[in-house]
Amino acid sequence: MMSQIIGFKTSDTIYDTQTASELKIEGEPIYFDNSPDSLAIMRHTCAHLMAEAIKSLYPEAQFFVGPVVEEGFYYDFRVNYKIGEEDLAKIESKMKEIAKKGEQITKYHLPRQEAIEKFKGDDLKQAVISRIPQGDGTLSIYSQGDFEDLCRGPHLPTLKLLNAFKLTKIAGAYLGGDEKAEMLVRIYGIAFADKESLNQYLRQMEEAKKRDHRKVGTEMELFTFDEEIGAGLPIWLPKGARLRRNLEKLLTKALIQRGYEPVRGPEILKSAVWKTSGHYSNYGENMYFTTIDGVEYGIKPMNCVGHIKVYQSTLRSYRDLPLRFYEYGVVHRHEKSGVLHGLLRVREFTQDDAHIFCRPSQIATEVENIIDFTKKIMDSFNFSYEMEISTRPEKSIGSDEVWEEATQALKNALETCNIPYKIDEGGGAFYGPKIDIKITDAIGRKWQCGTIQIDMNLPERFKLEYTDESNSSKQPVMIHRAILGSFERFIAILTEHFGGEFPFFIAPTQIIIIPLGEAQESYAKELRNQLLNINVYAEIDSKNETLNKRIRNAEKQRVPMIVVLGEKEEKERIIAIRDRRDKKQSTMGFDEFIKFSKEKMREVSF
Repeated sequence: MMSQIIGFKTSDTIYDTQTASELKIEGEPIYFDNSPDSLAIMRHTCAHLMAEAIKSLYPEAQFFVGPVVEEGFYYDFRVNYKIGEEDLAKIESKMKEIAKKGEQITKYHLPRQEAIEKFKGDDLKQAVISRIPQGDGTLSIYSQGDFEDLCRGPHLPTLKLLNAFKLTKIAGAYLGGDEKAEMLVRIYGIAFADKESLNQYLRQMEEAKKRDHRKVGTEMELFTFDEEIGAGLPIWLPKGARLRRNLEKLLTKALIQRGYEPVRGPEILKSAVWKTSGHYSNYGENMYFTTIDGVEYGIKPMNCVGHIKVYQSTLRSYRDLPLRFYEYGVVHRHEKSGVLHGLLRVREFTQDDAHIFCRPSQIATEVENIIDFTKKIMDSFNFSYEMEISTRPEKSIGSDEVWEEATQALKNALETCNIPYKIDEGGGAFYGPKIDIKITDAIGRKWQCGTIQIDMNLPERFKLEYTDESNSSKQPVMIHRAILGSFERFIAILTEHFGGEFPFFIAPTQIIIIPLGEAQESYAKELRNQLLNINVYAEIDSKNETLNKRIRNAEKQRVPMIVVLGEKEEKERIIAIRDRRDKKQSTMGFDEFIKFSKEKMREVSF
């Protein structure tokens, strides 16, 4: 089975064997294996298998759409019966039963009007048809056993190939993503070419549950959410704020060393500037607006306009360039409630944002410097990463020539740095192409993180200028750059990457000091004060509890180092250390321990 051809690929389009035969397409063969193209075909088919099983168990069920997504596949449907997590095993069992029969999958076409008539009385199918462009005169339908559905494909030739799948979760989903529309049932699933790959994925998901930043963040008291405040608006608790501050301090030091200057723009700007920038028409649905003294204002979703105004605050010469401005800028975006997810998807977040204004001839060097900066940060946290260039989307501004020049500059920089890259056609920002930084965490999951974007359009829209060597006015290039992406998202990723076992240099509490009795509390305070002087955060646990319980409490908080101070330690001015990371116990002199702690803070530099 693993060597069976299930489709063909031409350029970036995947065709199943039926469609390829129908259109007489000859392309690169797609084999039944765990390649991305193969998984897309089998997971789409598995979505239809799930729908057939649901229809068999709940005959009144009506179906909307069932696409392949990054985490597998899903189907949205309506059913009279209340389906819960406990029903997934029953549906999955029916799927296995159907798959064993090996039903063939066939494709046929109907004129649009006949399709409308065929699905008369099924408003969900009518909604699907209404979303298909009018230019498509005939609509394709895939059929298997007693189930069929409107679908473009691609699909496997038979259900018999599906033997390694799992339904993963159930959720609610608004019809067409419209929060004012009906709530449908959505069931997610995953599928692979073989059971070994499925089991490996399931093991990874079990590990991911243990590391879930929402769970770990609650246990470690890093952050919280409050319905009285509002969904998607994180509240940083003291430990989380310390963690974030440690990250900011490391980043700030590195930025200053690299010639960046701090700036700060307002969080609310007149809508007129958002219209000039293009955000109003291209990004307005993701923004919040209000009216003050009869004038409309928009809360910023990005920091770029504020930085443009910093650039415009004085005349600029070619001798000033490149100018590198950075801001830990708080932004707000109108995310739908259904996509909010802990710190990973929120409505308010802080970007580690920077904008570089430079001459066209300086683009390559600046991008190379950003790539080097990125490498140092990712290496510090033991992340592997890859780069992807995203090109012009359908909804965009600017001329083809400008886009081509900017895209080529990104390619040249990556090639100069000997970094392989992928191309995401049409995935760029509306104002320019970009490099997306995708990192892989400790359990093999990929995360979209930072970005580098070349922008020749906003400088033109805001008429930015500098004077060149011959005293002529020239337009600078603007580079948008965020390496972490946002502090919220990056901390969520870090939390899951380390399972809350943060490295010493950013841990919210680096050392817990446990005095065994009241006589040692003065010594504990002296040690804590010395540690605070070298920017090492230490807490004293002098609760009236046993030593073992206090040690267990410190370990639950995932504190890297525990110090126990008894009569002997106080008298001899020594420190008894339990290193949680190295699983070692040792003893040091007071001054030696301070020096040791200071060195641990210096272990990493961006």
